[in-house]
Amino acid sequence: MARLPTKLRTYRALGVRNVARVAAYRFGLKTGLHPVLRIAAERPEGPFFRASEAALPFAPREDWRETMPWFGHASRALDGAPPDWHRSYETGEHASADAPWHQLPDFDPALGDIKAVWEASRFDWAIAMATRAAAGEGGDLDRLNVWLADWIAKNTPFIGPNWKCGQEASLRLLHLALCAVILEQDGDSEPALLDFVALSCRRIAPTMSYAIAQANNHGTSEAAALFVGGSWLARHGRSEGQRWARVGFKWLDERAATLILPDGSFSQSSIVYHRFMLDTYVFATLWARRHELAPLAEATHTRLARATRWLHAMAQPESGDAPNLGPNDGSRLFALTDGPYRDFRPTLQAASALFLDARAIDAGGPWDRMLDLFGEARPDTVLEEASTTHFTDGGFGVLREGRAMALLRFARFPFRPAQADVMHVDLWVGETNVLRDDGSYSYAADTRFGSSTMHNAVTFDGREPMPRVSRFLWGDWPHAETSTDARSITARHRDANGNTHVRTLSLSSDSMTVEDDFSGEAETATLRWRLLPGDWALEDGVARLGEVEIRIEGVPPDAISIETSEESRHYFERTVVPVLTARAPMSATLVTTVSF
Repeated sequence: MARLPTKLRTYRALGVRNVARVAAYRFGLKTGLHPVLRIAAERPEGPFFRASEAALPFAPREDWRETMPWFGHASRALDGAPPDWHRSYETGEHASADAPWHQLPDFDPALGDIKAVWEASRFDWAIAMATRAAAGEGGDLDRLNVWLADWIAKNTPFIGPNWKCGQEASLRLLHLALCAVILEQDGDSEPALLDFVALSCRRIAPTMSYAIAQANNHGTSEAAALFVGGSWLARHGRSEGQRWARVGFKWLDERAATLILPDGSFSQSSIVYHRFMLDTYVFATLWARRHELAPLAEATHTRLARATRWLHAMAQPESGDAPNLGPNDGSRLFALTDGPYRDFRPTLQAASALFLDARAIDAGGPWDRMLDLFGEARPDTVLEEASTTHFTDGGFGVLREGRAMALLRFARFPFRPAQADVMHVDLWVGETNVLRDDGSYSYAADTRFGSSTMHNAVTFDGREPMPRVSRFLWGDWPHAETSTDARSITARHRDANGNTHVRTLSLSSDSMTVEDDFSGEAETATLRWRLLPGDWALEDGVARLGEVEIRIEGVPPDAISIETSEESRHYFERTVVPVLTARAPMSATLVTTVSF
């Protein structure tokens, strides 16, 4: 663990104001003085939605009939009754439903990862049922009301794990708002539904300062929930909503200016969290248009346009998949399709239409559903194909040649890095991810994920390039110098242990070359390439699978081996991957050539 000087430098890098906000929040909870501990409310009593004559402009979702989708990759059987809202579907253990939420630990060894409890309470099922109800399946309207009533009955306001996080309350509120749009009841809502919205806003508002201090999607999603929820209540004559709407609107603009960098990179350096952020702004924008509210600032629109281009540069056009970059905790908002969790096209299409006035995907398809639901026309213009783009503010270089795409993640950290992924390289040939990133698996279970050994990078004497300060915080962030051209990018940084690494990535239509030079106090360097799963053959130091060949020069063949590790393409999922490994003295220069 990091020493005190490292911790102090890291806290300073986080920002004195943000550190003070977190400290004040924790002090308030510990002493019982925080205003969030004084909120109270009655349970809403349904029904929440009534029979609707809405015409759904697309096919309804099929999920949540007999199975519960699990973090986008697996299913859990449903017996017809609502889920057990306090059960961890990871461990089978139950969180206390009766304890005040602030007394529950973030990481309970017996319970496991609390996200396994929260997942069923994010109300993805409500969207699925609402689409079926709008398509004329009357039984699903009844089921939707029954499940909402059951959730309220078993989650006493502000008691238990499902009230622990303001962001979780925000996701429920936003999903209820989407349900109301689907059923065309957002303009004339049932009193119980409005009571539920107000209940959620009361939980979100007092801890908004803590959400802002995180400098991540907590602030954007909670701002969106207050804006949507507050304006929704105000539309129905509930004056308390006006204040919440003003607060949410203010923070939506401020967070975009602060957390979205000029090149479009987002503070969290994660493909999934980038989508999450864009989804909240897409929905807030569509909601404002639908209800003739003031639009977000032009500067916010500009930042969102650049953030959309960032996602466009990363996603593969045919499948919508993208590098498994940064934390991947299974988050996906507003699922109007049963399509793959790793398909980023629905977000990309909606964001492109709203913020770039263009279609990211030319042909019509399920990626158009959010626009169709809100009656938004598909723009006439089609985005140009993604090409080589360097996002130097956020620390990403994306090279494209023909069907190949290579990504270099280099050390630029305006915000705290979530993973030790400096100098990571991802390689895609068409829709095949040949060299891959690791993912997250579980924030509570395995801290190997996110470490430097789980990336396509070089480690020196087996040490991390940054020391860990805490579970979610790295210290002494390096800073890379870069040079770029149309087909290559070079990055150079000095890590916290005094080792200097220079990596040059070049790409052509049939090969990728990576040159690694290093120097410093370390004795050995270990290069790792995390490979597409398959029956790789290694002969004379050359690895082959089908038409892919990987050759490492600068070390003898007996210094090269294929080992095994794990990856997590979805949260709570891990699978074995082969890792091509080369060990070299610090005097070596390694050149890796991948032919395909």
